[in-house]
Amino acid sequence: MKRAILVLLGLLVPCLLVAQSKIGHINSEAILKELPEAIDAQRSLDALVSQWESELQKMQTDWKRKFDDYDKKKLIMTDQVRAEKERELRDLDQNIDQFRNSKFGQNGELFQKQAEVMKPIQNKIFKVLEDISKEDGYDYVFDKSGDILLLYANEKNDLTQKVLVRMQTFGK
Repeated sequence: MKRAILVLLGLLVPCLLVAQSKIGHINSEAILKELPEAIDAQRSLDALVSQWESELQKMQTDWKRKFDDYDKKKLIMTDQVRAEKERELRDLDQNIDQFRNSKFGQNGELFQKQAEVMKPIQNKIFKVLEDISKEDGYDYVFDKSGDILLLYANEKNDLTQKVLVRMQTFGK
C-alpha cells in the first residue's frame, strides 16, 4: 500500500511541477521615470503642452477682455453693434474650444505626439521584456503600474484555437 502511494506521488509530482506557470510583473511607470530617453521625451512633451497652454491662456484672456468691454457698453450699443459683438464673442469662444480640442482632445496633437515619441521607447521595453521572459522562463508578465495589463504571454499557454474549435462544435 505504501509502495503504491509512493509510486503515485512519484508520478504526480513531476506533473504538478510542469503544470505551474511562472508569472512576473514590472512597473512600467518606474521604468519610464528612470530611463533617460523617456525622461527627455517627457520633457519635450511638457514643453509643447506648456506652449499650448500659454496660447490657450492668451486666447481666454483676450475673450475675457472683449467680454468685459462688451458688458460695460452693451446698454449704449445699437442692436446691430450688440449682435455683431455677441457674434464675435461666440466666434472667439468656438475658436478657443477648437484649439483646445485640436491640441488636447482625444485625437489631438498631444495624443498623437505622445504616441509618436513614446512608441519607440515602449517597443524597446517590450523587446527587452520579451527577451528576459524567454531567458528566465516566464509564462506571463503583468504591468502593475496602472490597470493590470498583460505584457507578455508564452504562446504554449494560448488557448485561442482550442476555444475556437470548441465554439464551432458547441451545442451541436
